Amino acid sequence: MKPVYLGVDVGSVTTKIVTLDEDDQLLFSTYLRTEGNPVVTIQHGLRELSNVSHEDIEVCGVGTTGSARYLAGVILGADIVKNEITSQAVGALHYIPDVHTIMEIGGQDSKIIIVRDGIVVDFGMNTVCAAGTGSFLDHQALRLNMDIKEFSSRSLLSNNPVRIAGRCTVFAESDMIHKQQMGHPVDDILHGLCQAMVRNYINNVGLGKEILPPVVFQGGVAFNQGILRAFKEELGVDVIVPPHHEVTGAIGVALLAHEEMEVTKGESKFNGFNVSMADYHTSSFECHGCSNRCEIAQISLDGKVLARWGGRCDKWERTDSEKEETKV
Repeated sequence: MKPVYLGVDVGSVTTKIVTLDEDDQLLFSTYLRTEGNPVVTIQHGLRELSNVSHEDIEVCGVGTTGSARYLAGVILGADIVKNEITSQAVGALHYIPDVHTIMEIGGQDSKIIIVRDGIVVDFGMNTVCAAGTGSFLDHQALRLNMDIKEFSSRSLLSNNPVRIAGRCTVFAESDMIHKQQMGHPVDDILHGLCQAMVRNYINNVGLGKEILPPVVFQGGVAFNQGILRAFKEELGVDVIVPPHHEVTGAIGVALLAHEEMEVTKGESKFNGFNVSMADYHTSSFECHGCSNRCEIAQISLDGKVLARWGGRCDKWERTDSEKEETKV
């Protein structure tokens, strides 16, 4: 049985699952659409892994990250749960040890991470404005009746990109329509959209940050060659797209799980591949314990609450069974 370390990055748009071997080499990866149902997506990814190699591997450590990292951690039995900033930084440093700036753009959020001497010293995030994320590009490609791959390739053909207002998706769309009506070539409009998104990212997510090379660009949007070209033009430096850039968060948290298990020398809490067939139920409720009125998320199996999270205090962090054990 080959020892492996499992990393799972569950985002609002995509879910990434990887396994690394004892030498931290990538053995397996899958990139799935979350489609609003992270539980089902995690189970689907786990079945993919099981079908490929479950008889030949032993999961010796599990790490989860992303917006649904706590949910994923409960389902899988995570040994470590880490935020996206830490996981993305560790993943980038694994491939580019001297990186100074990490730009990560996903479907619905984007991040910039400033690294000095291998340590994260600053970061910025955009979680509210779509104009600096992959959904901006998807929406504009849809308006132009093309898929994102065609968008990427055709934007590279532009020699005279038009300037499009990109600080908001609404303004960008109306400006794009205006440029079409003026008769500008579609290729020039496409690269203008790429430049608009990059300006939005640098002026918002990167505001006040010292962007020094080496600069690494990762996340699903790094597949888009038009965006890569626009970043190079705007920053005036080379921009590196690392190997497996679409799953660097999952790789990062798998590396952290490996490190954790080496330190603790214990057995993994991995719940096994059978969880891919379990019937989990997720729900939420509002806590009325104080004026914060936190929304508490919970996950249950066969009517038993496995975990709750989301509050500003730890009132709901323990399950009912754990509370009973404390009383004994």
